[in-house]
Amino acid sequence: MLLEIPKVLNAEQLLLVRDKLNAAGDAWVDGRATAGHQGAQVKRNLQINEHAPIAIELGDLILAELERHPLFISATLPHHVYPPMFNLYQGGMAFGSHVDGAIRQVPGSRLKIRTDISVTLFLSEPDTYDGGELLIEDTYGVQSVKLPAGHMIVYPATSLHQVKPVTRGARLAAFFWVQSMIRDDGQRTLLYDLDSAIQRLNQSAADPHALVQLTGSYHNLLRMWTDI
Repeated sequence: MLLEIPKVLNAEQLLLVRDKLNAAGDAWVDGRATAGHQGAQVKRNLQINEHAPIAIELGDLILAELERHPLFISATLPHHVYPPMFNLYQGGMAFGSHVDGAIRQVPGSRLKIRTDISVTLFLSEPDTYDGGELLIEDTYGVQSVKLPAGHMIVYPATSLHQVKPVTRGARLAAFFWVQSMIRDDGQRTLLYDLDSAIQRLNQSAADPHALVQLTGSYHNLLRMWTDI
């Protein structure tokens, strides 16, 4: 499932995040520092050292918003969320076609997570830079994604994806991964569709008994497929 989640951060939060990232100085490092063998060969960008205090501060801000974002919870059914990281593309920087590594160890802990879902949160307004589209190959072909600042895209981490060269301006973004309680993308999509339908019916004059049955089916499927 490839899904846009709008307005994760508001204008005030975006201004704060961009100001801090633009003043991060030595916290910016070569993006290949966290790339695997395959990714390092095609990755040209900068990213904030994931152990730097600013990474932890801004990551916590994003995680706090996601904990109370109903669309994110419904779409990803998170078990573990990797602390958000931050990258910068400018002056022709790009990230060629790759697949994210399957397992990542959370910095400063012994916890390893399975990367079921990849997430990119756009932090720069799209009219401030040229290029920088996120290209994702899914069942229906290549999807080109370039969202307003504060909006987020979630997609299966199994997808081939790349970031096109940024030829003007600078593209700031946060990125991270989710280990879902539902490992299978098809099952997760079915649960999301069912939950969305139930939420819409709850706002209508639908038969309350039928709503209870549908809600029961949702939770029984969740119980059947959950991997925790």
